[in-house]
Amino acid sequence: MPAVLFSLMLLGALCSLGESMSREEKSRLRNQVVEMFDHAYQNYMDHAYPADELMPLTCRGRVRGLEPSRGDVDDALGKFSLTLIDTLDTLVLLNKTTEFEAAVRRVLKDVRLDNDIVVSVFETNIRVLGGLLGGHSMAVMLKDGGQNMQWYQDELLHMAKDLGLRLLPAFNTSSGLPYPRVNLRHGVRGPETRTGTETDTCTACAGTLILEFAALSRFTGDPVFEAHARRAMDFLWEKRQRNSNLVGTTINIHSGEWVRRDSGVGAGIDSYYEYLLKAYVLLGDDQFLQRFNIHYASIMKYISQPPLLLDVHIHKPLLPARTWMDSLLAFFPGLQVLKGDIRPAIETHEMLYQVTKKHNFLPEAFTTDFRVHWAQHPLRPEFAESTYFLYKATGDPYYLEAGRTILDNLNRFARVPCGFAAMKDVRTGSHEDRMDSFFLAEMFKYLFLLFADDEDLPFDIEDYIFTTEAHLLPLSLSTTPHSQSIPSNRTSEEEMDDSNFEWTCPNTRLLFPDPAYPHHLREPIRTAVDKSCPRAAPYREPGMGRPPLRAQDFMANNPEHLELLRRMGVTLIHLKDGRVQLVQHATQAVSAVAAEDGVRFMQEMMELSSQQQKEQLPPRAIQIVSDPFFGRVVLTAGPAQFGIDLSKSATGLRGFVTVAEPYSGCSEITNPEYVRGHIALLQRGQCMFAEKARHIQKAGAIGGIVIDDNEGSSSDTAPLFQMAGDGRSTDDVTLPLLFLFHKEGNILLETLKEYREVEVLLSDKARDRGADVEAAEGGCLTEATTPTNFEPISQSLISSLAAQDEIKPSEEAVSDVDQDTSPMEEASPEEGVGPAEKEASPAEEASPAEEASPAEGVGPAEKEASPAEERAPPTVADSTQPKEETDSEKSEEGDTDSNQSVDELLADWREDLEAFQQMEKDEL
Repeated sequence: MPAVLFSLMLLGALCSLGESMSREEKSRLRNQVVEMFDHAYQNYMDHAYPADELMPLTCRGRVRGLEPSRGDVDDALGKFSLTLIDTLDTLVLLNKTTEFEAAVRRVLKDVRLDNDIVVSVFETNIRVLGGLLGGHSMAVMLKDGGQNMQWYQDELLHMAKDLGLRLLPAFNTSSGLPYPRVNLRHGVRGPETRTGTETDTCTACAGTLILEFAALSRFTGDPVFEAHARRAMDFLWEKRQRNSNLVGTTINIHSGEWVRRDSGVGAGIDSYYEYLLKAYVLLGDDQFLQRFNIHYASIMKYISQPPLLLDVHIHKPLLPARTWMDSLLAFFPGLQVLKGDIRPAIETHEMLYQVTKKHNFLPEAFTTDFRVHWAQHPLRPEFAESTYFLYKATGDPYYLEAGRTILDNLNRFARVPCGFAAMKDVRTGSHEDRMDSFFLAEMFKYLFLLFADDEDLPFDIEDYIFTTEAHLLPLSLSTTPHSQSIPSNRTSEEEMDDSNFEWTCPNTRLLFPDPAYPHHLREPIRTAVDKSCPRAAPYREPGMGRPPLRAQDFMANNPEHLELLRRMGVTLIHLKDGRVQLVQHATQAVSAVAAEDGVRFMQEMMELSSQQQKEQLPPRAIQIVSDPFFGRVVLTAGPAQFGIDLSKSATGLRGFVTVAEPYSGCSEITNPEYVRGHIALLQRGQCMFAEKARHIQKAGAIGGIVIDDNEGSSSDTAPLFQMAGDGRSTDDVTLPLLFLFHKEGNILLETLKEYREVEVLLSDKARDRGADVEAAEGGCLTEATTPTNFEPISQSLISSLAAQDEIKPSEEAVSDVDQDTSPMEEASPEEGVGPAEKEASPAEEASPAEEASPAEGVGPAEKEASPAEERAPPTVADSTQPKEETDSEKSEEGDTDSNQSVDELLADWREDLEAFQQMEKDEL
């Protein structure tokens, strides 16, 4: 289902403010963490060991091959007592040194690594190799303390090196990227390996090795491991998209071609970025910091839409790849703390916290309007991780309360007699017979540290860095000598740019002397997910001041209304895709009463946006049917919630187009003699859609097409939508009105400029015009005139509540000043509009006529971007001010761009379809 983003942020509508937590309460919660760990760990040891994982519902161990296959998830299991190894350093951190010593003896006695089994290189590295190295670090630390582990002679390190050598055959590729899987006994070559035929791996899979492999090299003195991991990191860096500086999700390990070109900070990429920054911290190599900073700048430019983190395409970073987020991105606020960029970390964490409170846990994936996309929750620790790091950075007790929420939800919803069970569906509370090893390795570490004081820890946590599996590696490794035995793909020194260095490895204890700072950042996010603090209307004495502005009356082109918003502390924030967020700052209101009015106004807007989702229409088609196109050019258009419903017409509406004067259509039409009996072309802006429709209808038009007024807007960067009314009855509008973005509308305008008389068909979907072509050509079809088959375009762009630029809610939908939108369903293939092909002569050149604006909806059109467009993808303007141009200005603009023909526009239009088709394949 389409996702809808309408982030209504209320600052000041808070239920309560964070208060300091007493030492006694922190101690109680810390002890509760230990008790919960004991419950999980002891049940694993009692019911599952030596199996890899515990099945907490059936109270038995999960042994690979004995249980039904779960697909790739089982690649983490290697018959090497995974959970025990993954938990070793957690035991030490929780002051369970006796249990740790016993566990190490069990590992040395029982665990074998030469099993004839195919495992994930990524999972085995972070969980098993990382677990052995973390256990070794703890054993050495305890031994040096002189009280425990005095018998230890680096046995865990020897096991780690043995495992590292078993993983090395996976790196036998021309690129240096490892195969995704390896047979622990036979490697990757030969029929006995049952692997080695894969061609693709995820970016995180190849880029999350450097910490463990470098630590192994520096612990053992053997440089081969670090060299291989560095070579893989270098190759990924070289293959980044050079314009966006982003990496894709999946890459071919032999050719280096990106297989999936979507880019985000969640599943498939997450820990690659994490390891770039942490490799700098652990190893002291400036190049890792430079690369991270370059990537990070692009993440914040394209992916970050605070508080959201949305995937984009690496070649077209303004083109969204999906409208949902996965739970793995919850680690990112913690990484931003390490980077020193706290503000977006606080904002994103608050969004995640509100989603957690709404669903009890973070769903595996959730939409931009915070609904469940994938309902599972395998007890992932990333949110707890970011909560801990933000508490470290800010000292704000608010994050202690967030930790308490995590604890309470685990005990209330996930705890079972034999451990903790993953959630199969967070909506119903149903369980899955699964307790992954990372639950013990990570969750209890971060929760214990959150509630612990320095004196509660057996060592100084600041002397260690966490791997992505929360294993502890000592920072002293940065001073260990190392060398490279394998040539790497290092960037040449000439490419090093001092401007990309931000020497930020912040002392988190000094970042925020004012604990109130994060509170001020969180407040606007609080009700973006759910309105949880309804308030009664404030008392207003009769005759004291004017009544408050109601959401259903608001018109964004009304200066008086904008002034009323300002007095209520409400402002509009423009997103990169043209949408806006309404934000209320209670402290900026002129009075307490005005602030309360603002709170109510925002709540009403949320209700209206919710109503807007109920009535959803499929896209419409505008087909150019006149000579020489004969229906081969089809433009996908957004419908209106008023006027004639084209889906109920078998023939649609056919007519010639003409430009209305004034072009805005916001006053009486001055050229009715041209508009009468024609389909009027109008520009978006300055008034409501319904008002435009009434003016052209009065002038005798049979239909209308509104063209976006922000240059560069296109259906490839904006979601589909439908035009809403103006809050009044629209039964008087009896003609059809459709909407085109600038890019598609420009094709129609250019055609009109070249051919003077242009006939179009407005319909619910494209009609086959082959008969017209044959008739026009006297029954003799040529290559130039043979109609192209109509292949359905699936509607990849998910609709969005385009509360864009200026917003005007009606009783049924939120509408803006002639930019009112309402989300549309993904159209089925039958509803899609076929590819439009036109073969125009090189002489057929024209200029773009008008500027256009962001997004309210045309479906994905078939377009191909020119090389210039690849370098500079179309952007969506943020301005809310409608543009009014004189005829002379339009003429000058036309002269400037007259070298762009309709043919070029269509070619430009077609390439982008490939991006949509690739995106669809990626989604599948």
